[in-house]
Amino acid sequence: MHHFFLTHTPITPGQSVDLTPLAHQLRSVLRLSPGETILLMDNAGFAYPTEISRLDKNAAVGNVLSRELAGGEPPVSLSLYLCALKADKFEWVLQKGVEIGVSRFVPVISSRTIVRPAEKITRKYDRWQAIIREAAEQCGRGRLPVLGDPLTWAEAVAEPSGLRLLPWEEADATSPTLGAALAGMNAPAACSLLIGPEGGIDGAEAALAVAAGWQAVTLGPRILRAETAAITAAGLVLHLLGDLG
Repeated sequence: MHHFFLTHTPITPGQSVDLTPLAHQLRSVLRLSPGETILLMDNAGFAYPTEISRLDKNAAVGNVLSRELAGGEPPVSLSLYLCALKADKFEWVLQKGVEIGVSRFVPVISSRTIVRPAEKITRKYDRWQAIIREAAEQCGRGRLPVLGDPLTWAEAVAEPSGLRLLPWEEADATSPTLGAALAGMNAPAACSLLIGPEGGIDGAEAALAVAAGWQAVTLGPRILRAETAAITAAGLVLHLLGDLG
């Protein structure tokens, strides 16, 4: 069943709902027809099976059949703090991160970040929000992941609390692997990952993060590209904390 977030339209079981914002996608892209059922998401934790009753070129109406708890969300809220990458790489991380279960994305500007300043990053937010929405609908998420404002490295390391992990390719021999850092741990309500830029994390910035309470970890014996590290680390965290089977 196709999923759609409809966040600015009232959705009430037993009543009709205006599907006009979805009309083009329903009719011209998916080629659905009246009588077919879709799943509307309100981004507040509920899903609504809805039968399409009218579908024209520029208008659509549905009958809301019921309300149920939305699925698709992991047991831990994972925030991914990612140093801004070149556009195609950052967008790839957004899409795949949504699919595996990341709850929040925050672009970070470090000393080695190629894409800067913050104003240049925020100009891409409309496109990035669309990527997040489309990925969330495609994979059946129950809530839309949040796209936070860009932060400097110092702001990023100071912002979150709780479990904070810093995968770093230059971590010393005393730093655990990500798996070892999470071994035997009861799943926290929230976790944060901080991933460096294409050029790697500056040593002084890594020290600042560790001093602020971030745990430096390794992702194994091979050096990963930033986008690979982001998705690998996010997938490992979610799996080890009870998601992804």
